[in-house]
Amino acid sequence: MIDETTTTQNDIETTPEVAAEPAVVPASREKDALRDPKKNPRRTVRRGAPRREERARPEYAQKIISIRRVTRVMAGGRRFTFSVAMVAGNKAGKVGVGIGKAGDTQLAIEKAFRAAKKNMIQVTMDEHSRIPHDVSTKYASSQIMMMPSPGRGLVAGSSVRTVLELAGVKDVTAKVFSRSKNKLNNANAAIQALKQLRA
Repeated sequence: MIDETTTTQNDIETTPEVAAEPAVVPASREKDALRDPKKNPRRTVRRGAPRREERARPEYAQKIISIRRVTRVMAGGRRFTFSVAMVAGNKAGKVGVGIGKAGDTQLAIEKAFRAAKKNMIQVTMDEHSRIPHDVSTKYASSQIMMMPSPGRGLVAGSSVRTVLELAGVKDVTAKVFSRSKNKLNNANAAIQALKQLRA
């Protein structure tokens, strides 16, 4: 009688061989292999979303100089609208000021930009992007003066600086003589002054 606990030769031959366990690769090495195409030649494509195409630059730069919320009292209550004043220019001699009014801020900004493009003027400048002579003007309660100042850069304040920057004017000193804090009037005064320039 054969003991059940002993293993026979037939049992040893028929026992299937156990497959060898694969070598465990450390996580750090696996990541390095994925990053380096030399270690892992099959993987040459980098992870991540494909790069987006660069957006085309807009023709005109724009800057908001003032934005106001206007309240109108009516029989049913108060009604709110937005008024936006904007300066737009190509920094190469063209600049304009526009106003937009709407119940939504974004719509008012779009209207102001369209108005600024419609009211654009061509600024007379020399080959160094400077104004050819001194000029002064008065618009509403705003009174300003501009004069060329070679080597000093753009010296101006309030919304006059915004108008000159977007017009592309360099080496100019501008002075606001009035005490008006109205940015829209100051910007319009700057536009009127630039209109007076003659080569």
